[in-house]
Amino acid sequence: MPEMETELNVYMSEVTDDGLELSGALDDSIYGFEDEFLRPFAGLRYELGVLHIGSELLVRGRLEQDFEAACSRCGEDFDFTVKIDDFAASFAVDEKTEFVELTTELRECILLALPNYPVCREDCPGIEKKEDEAPDSRWDALDDLKKG
Repeated sequence: MPEMETELNVYMSEVTDDGLELSGALDDSIYGFEDEFLRPFAGLRYELGVLHIGSELLVRGRLEQDFEAACSRCGEDFDFTVKIDDFAASFAVDEKTEFVELTTELRECILLALPNYPVCREDCPGIEKKEDEAPDSRWDALDDLKKG
């Protein structure tokens, strides 16, 4: 497997009147975070169309990123994919613009689409309480105050 890129730049000299099609994957290192509960893998995959319209560079397309996460209910590890089917970004350009860097915009779009509390499945019951566990007695003192 070829090495993944760590940045995606659109060079204005490559954008024709018909636009430019881009596809590939960016290395997971673009996220720049180490988290024991959420880990990207397999690279940020993209399929993008680029158009130069007047003083604007319009980029539209699809993004996908796989993650391994710990379920926020039960704590078990699971995999999920963030998919963005309607990515769109616009960049101001002029005759002096040599290239436009897209990596930051792609990364931010994926990060904003991440769930706040990832769950392994919608009906995950969470951590199951064992039947033989004693009731939590830490609240007994407060219950006594309510009675008295």
